[in-house]
Amino acid sequence: MAMARREVLVQLDDDLVARLDELAAQLGTNRSELLRRGATAVITAEELAGADRELIAGYQRQPPDPALVQSARRLAAQTAPAW
Repeated sequence: MAMARREVLVQLDDDLVARLDELAAQLGTNRSELLRRGATAVITAEELAGADRELIAGYQRQPPDPALVQSARRLAAQTAPAW
């Protein structure tokens, strides 16, 4: 099922437009699709960064038990494959 789309005016300099068009041609797509992909990538990256910030904040509020960390390190060292 296709999603409804809204036309949005975006101002880009000539160099960026030329680079987008060149990349679109190489990929067999169009400028609009590249901009949609770019917007999705920016949103996804920010969501992941936000999750990272929340995880860091959680560990700052409640640091891990040093004994648990040491046990995990020992277990990892014992079970890690030899490369």
